[in-house]
Amino acid sequence: MKKLILLIFLLCALGTFSQELAFSEYGGTSSTSEKENLIKEPETTDFVKHLDGLNDKKLDRYLRKRGTSEKLIDKGNEYFDLMWYAEAARIFDLVLEKTAAKHTQHLLSRAGDSHYYTGNLEKAYHWYHELHQLYKEEMEEDALFKYKETLKGTGKYQRAATLTKILRQKRNEPLNELDKVDPSTWEATYDVSIKNLKINSPYSDFSPMFHNGSDIVYASAKDTLFLTTRRYRWTNQPFLDLYLAQQKGGDGELSAPKKFSRKINTKYHEASMAFSPDQKTIYFTRNNYGKHLKRGENGINHLKIYRSEFKDGEWTKAEELPFNSENYSTGHPAISPDGKKMYFVSDRPGGFGETDIYVVDIDANGAFSEPKNLGKTINTEAKEMFPYAVENALYFSSNRPMGFGGLDVYKSDGTNETFGVGVNLGEPINSNRDDFSYIIDASGEQGYFASNRKGGKGDDDIYSFKSIPNFNAIVGSVASESSGIPLEETNISLYDKDGIFLSKSVSDTTGRYVFKNLNPSTGYTLVATKNGFMDDSISVKTKENENVPVTQFLRKGVKEKPITEVYEPSNVYFAFDSYEITPKYAQELDKLVTVLKENKILSLKIESHTDAIGSESYNKYLSDKRAKSTRDYIVSQGIDVSRILSAVGYGEDRLLNNCSNGTPCAADQHRLNRRSEFILVAE
Repeated sequence: MKKLILLIFLLCALGTFSQELAFSEYGGTSSTSEKENLIKEPETTDFVKHLDGLNDKKLDRYLRKRGTSEKLIDKGNEYFDLMWYAEAARIFDLVLEKTAAKHTQHLLSRAGDSHYYTGNLEKAYHWYHELHQLYKEEMEEDALFKYKETLKGTGKYQRAATLTKILRQKRNEPLNELDKVDPSTWEATYDVSIKNLKINSPYSDFSPMFHNGSDIVYASAKDTLFLTTRRYRWTNQPFLDLYLAQQKGGDGELSAPKKFSRKINTKYHEASMAFSPDQKTIYFTRNNYGKHLKRGENGINHLKIYRSEFKDGEWTKAEELPFNSENYSTGHPAISPDGKKMYFVSDRPGGFGETDIYVVDIDANGAFSEPKNLGKTINTEAKEMFPYAVENALYFSSNRPMGFGGLDVYKSDGTNETFGVGVNLGEPINSNRDDFSYIIDASGEQGYFASNRKGGKGDDDIYSFKSIPNFNAIVGSVASESSGIPLEETNISLYDKDGIFLSKSVSDTTGRYVFKNLNPSTGYTLVATKNGFMDDSISVKTKENENVPVTQFLRKGVKEKPITEVYEPSNVYFAFDSYEITPKYAQELDKLVTVLKENKILSLKIESHTDAIGSESYNKYLSDKRAKSTRDYIVSQGIDVSRILSAVGYGEDRLLNNCSNGTPCAADQHRLNRRSEFILVAE
């Protein structure tokens, strides 16, 4: 249900109702305005209810009738064109799962889209995956994008990352900004406990906002009427209203929810609000309407920001802000702590992506300056939305590439109109689904956010979070084995239990280093490297909020003489984003194995590399996997592992040409950098 507050901000939102509201209202009701805009309704959605009411035997009999599948497809397309995606999804499922209808590209695509737009990522993935298997070459970029989002949303990160790179290569776009997300990207010094709140309904609940100290105002599609006659047909859920609840206890629980104001709530959508510092002015997002819904030049009912004042014990009739438009959406307001700036989201022309975050000044009389885009440090080609301003930082959500899921929460340090690059908050705030509308109190230790992650009570749920101090750290030192003298400028690499590179440190003049903010009771591997010394690795397990001391003693390396007279090893090359030894290069390694077997005094060093496509951290990880797979192949052919002195991945640090980040290069030039190199040495 996120889609409400996002979608045409988007028009391809990730699938939850709250996003939809955020940016679109396109034929979702049976109101008079729709008929005036020539949107024809299907006869009745009782048709779907009738199908669901049939027992299995009667349903099978109906589906076997000649021409039934064609009629159902027509009905599903009719619902889909009206954006009645919940009903369309049900019909497409029946056709694909229970009839002999051909699984065409159009049918599979619409089935996937119907579930995607209603937030059922598992079912959307099912149909997109079949679409990809049957029509891979014919799939359009929009379908590939949504397939990639469902891969992330169902935890298939590696495949999602590969598809992301393929998409960007098709568009001839640079890949250097594709940062691989891992726990080290979270800069906070705290662990966080989160809790699903009791006020959450089976529908969508999101956009919490602090109000009058102990109150929280939020948006919900829950139905508080005895008789419900109006539903938002996109998701077949009631329209959004603003609700008021009270904070209860120290764990962020909320209680006694009630509708916020009859003057503000209407028969259409209200959501995503913010208050002035004195709490006497509210800014909120609403459909653009007068007596009926109004539509822009493209036939879409856009969103606008409205303002209401609290006077004489009640809220005044809301007025729209001057920088709204009939032809694009404006919403998700956020007010700076001093009340002098408003941040908001818009899909207005001239932005960097699908939706961008903008800022306006608010003067003492309540007038506004011209909107200003916050720039590339905040905005990307994707969707940025749900801003929240605190002292010296801006929080927001984005579905930019290589996050944990759909929308992730980011933090950008800075003030006013100047902010740094957003940092992903990591788990557990972010999940493989949509995480958004994040707010945090003045202490910086607790707050709320919304998510449609698994295990919730409804579509989008509101979660409270509370920071817990994290004292989990590895405090290490390195010294010479022979002399015991501390070794400064030693490189220490931290890997997780699966061998994935996490972080790097360098020892100081006393040989010491530290890795902070680690997970408790978790296994890590430390690898120490220094010129003139043998590499050393050690496994360490953290404790519960304790510093774990570690000491490594490095042996001086044997003076090595490169051997070229016996044999000059050839490089081994790898496919894009792969560490697999192909049959062609297995033959080259077999030649090297023969030389090693015939010359027992020889040992080997392996150095592996990548191209500059992708992030440095991911390329470091990939080159390490290439080094290890090369070593493992040689060992599998009968070479004792002790004769392999090292197998090190250098990432993109040692390119053989000028194909660095952002430099256009032909495919064969990039290929030259995807290699393992060999050094034969003897005492």
